Amino acid sequence: MNSMNKENDSDINRTLNVNSKSGRSKHLVRWIVWLLIGIVAAFAVIKFGTGNSADKLEYKTDTVQRGNLIVSVATTGTLQPTNQVEVGSELSGIVRTVEADYNDIVKVGQVLARLDTSRLEAQVQQSKASLEAAIAKVRQVQATVKEAGSSLARLRQVGELSGSRLSSQHDIDAAEAALERSLADETSARASVSQAEANLKIVQTDLSKAIIYSPIKGLVLKRSVEPGQTVAASLQAPVLFTLAEDLTKMELRVDVDEADVDKVKKGQKATFTVDSYPDRIFTAHITQVRFGSKIVSGVVTYETIMNVDNTDLSLRPGMTATASIEINKIEDSILIPNAALRFTPPAKDNETLSGNSSIIGKLFPRPRRPQTKQKKETKADRKKSKVWILKDGQLSEVSVMIGESDGIMTEVTGGGIEPGMKVVVDTIRTGQ
Repeated sequence: MNSMNKENDSDINRTLNVNSKSGRSKHLVRWIVWLLIGIVAAFAVIKFGTGNSADKLEYKTDTVQRGNLIVSVATTGTLQPTNQVEVGSELSGIVRTVEADYNDIVKVGQVLARLDTSRLEAQVQQSKASLEAAIAKVRQVQATVKEAGSSLARLRQVGELSGSRLSSQHDIDAAEAALERSLADETSARASVSQAEANLKIVQTDLSKAIIYSPIKGLVLKRSVEPGQTVAASLQAPVLFTLAEDLTKMELRVDVDEADVDKVKKGQKATFTVDSYPDRIFTAHITQVRFGSKIVSGVVTYETIMNVDNTDLSLRPGMTATASIEINKIEDSILIPNAALRFTPPAKDNETLSGNSSIIGKLFPRPRRPQTKQKKETKADRKKSKVWILKDGQLSEVSVMIGESDGIMTEVTGGGIEPGMKVVVDTIRTGQ
């Protein structure tokens, strides 16, 4: 019995010993795994953090040139006819006929549309009748005036012959008053004639306006009316046709930014393209730079007008154009690529902080020191720059004075740069 108990205890102890060893083994494995991860991380930092020193650094260069530089201002706008007229109607009524359509070439005085004139014709007849009645009234009053004048003359004659015994002064005064009333009636009747004539002229004018004529010689761009349509002219005349006077000469209206408007002048040349002819370049000349400003997408711009020759009628009103205005042309100047002015040499290995070049420095980089305030840059300072050249395979700084730029090349006005020299524009790293 005791032997059996001892065997059980030994089995339990063995089991306990095995379990404790297994727990320690797992704990040890975890520490080994974390240690390996740390070693791999440190190796990666060393390999990739300092591996650039094994790369070979090369410099890409470009040649300084001598040539012409054209400075331009880019802008967009739309093409419009030089003279565009909207033809409307002052009268209300039903459109009887439309005698012009889209793209029709019309002449001055050509009929474009006609309104129904039956009502106006009736008004003309009514006004004529009123005028005739007024003229008849004048004749009637003239007869009354003549009669009153004869009566007054007879009374005066009788009074003179009879020594004022057969005609009293009262009768003479009454006859004079009747004559004055007749003369007043005649004046009123003549005024009625003038009024009737004016009314007749107004109605006849309205009747003439029932026919819509073309005021210019040109092309019909839009037609906004159909036969049978009712035209209602109340506070504003409805537009029936839109005419362009001459499409062989057009205007390009562009919006110039306020930063460039001082450089844009009358008479300057410009080139532009439209989406319909992407491979064709059109020419234009500035005729006006307007002082009135307008805001486009939050930017203050000034409308600029250019004349465009459109003899072949390839351009159409409303086309969007991308224009380039030539504001300056510099001939026979030294030119360097703008990439050379933007180039900054890479930091040298011995210039890097030792703490930052170490593993700890790469894992925990130091914060940058705040830069001191720089002096306000003047216009002369903006003209100063520097470029880099290669001397015996090493970078060498050269100070230059720069002028105008077209966005790709920049004019050099002074400094130690000559045509044919190589300037550094970029770096290239190649692995050994």
